[in-house]
Amino acid sequence: MHFGEPLSDERFLAVIRHAYDRGIRTFMTSDVYGNGAADEMLGRALAGVPRDSYALVGMIGHDFYSGQRDGSKGFPRFTHPQLRSSGDYASYVRMATEKSLERCRVDRFDCLMLHNPDSIGYTSDAVWNAMSKVKEAGLTDRLGVAPGPANGFSLDVILNFERFGPLLDWAMIILNPLEPWPGTLCLDAAQQNEVKIITRVVDYGGIFHGDVKPGHQFGERDHRTFRPAGWVEAGNKKLDAIRSFAEAHGLTMLQLASIWNLSQKPIESVVPTIIQEVGEGARPIEDKIDDLAALPSLRLSADEVAEIRRIGDNTGCMELKGGNPGHIGEPLPDRWSLNADLASVAVRWSIQPARDLVCTHSKAA
Repeated sequence: MHFGEPLSDERFLAVIRHAYDRGIRTFMTSDVYGNGAADEMLGRALAGVPRDSYALVGMIGHDFYSGQRDGSKGFPRFTHPQLRSSGDYASYVRMATEKSLERCRVDRFDCLMLHNPDSIGYTSDAVWNAMSKVKEAGLTDRLGVAPGPANGFSLDVILNFERFGPLLDWAMIILNPLEPWPGTLCLDAAQQNEVKIITRVVDYGGIFHGDVKPGHQFGERDHRTFRPAGWVEAGNKKLDAIRSFAEAHGLTMLQLASIWNLSQKPIESVVPTIIQEVGEGARPIEDKIDDLAALPSLRLSADEVAEIRRIGDNTGCMELKGGNPGHIGEPLPDRWSLNADLASVAVRWSIQPARDLVCTHSKAA
């Protein structure tokens, strides 16, 4: 809501309805986006649309009701010990879910996801009992987990699958052809635990839309400024290297990125970020929506998936969040040390943290 060129409320509402009219029938929101404003905009845009004609995914997890924002770090997770004890998780989850539904003008979510959990959120029985209760109350049909906001959390999400797999229907991870690491590390575990995967940032920060070029100027508050220096230039070079795959199948580059993801089990949904970029060469946001809406149902071969992954390989390009072998000391909201449980996960899934979860260079390659 605050990236690229600001949209007026009127255009924002029109863009959502444009997506619906073009056949996009799954919408995702988080209560913390705009402190409820995203929920409200979605509710206004879809008012009067038959509820059974679209799927609605909600996310809760950041307490902007009683927590204080910590600058760019955002609001604390509701599980922060200074906000409440585990005995109060259920009442918070119920309250946050009901308020989000009210803003969306509906009575239930198709899926409710735990958004950007801390280490407690991945592992606490009390958290997932609270999530289960809102499902039992009919406020959501399905449950899921959405790690983030940065990349990582590989061992944590696998542990979450193993402990709470029977409750989980969906999980959301970052994945695209130029960012296969570390997201693919958890796919086998998701498949074995029957958890379906949604992939976000499919557009790789806008590069697959074609209007984020070398020299692109991002706004001061744009989250993409946290990526390593040179990522736009390096990404565009790799984009050129895989363009022939899109041409061979008659696809746009965004469609290629989406289908590359969907060609891997158990990925069943893609959520590219769609931003109205600033500048004369920027594509209209409506055009990007049309591109996504026209996504065909074909799948790439295993050899094509592997070759694109080889070209886009980004292993070791950044410091990962979540359980990290390099973290020492007290846990942070988005980064903590490896404990015995996470080490056991690594052994079970043949992940070597000192090799597979570390940053090996300072710039994206």
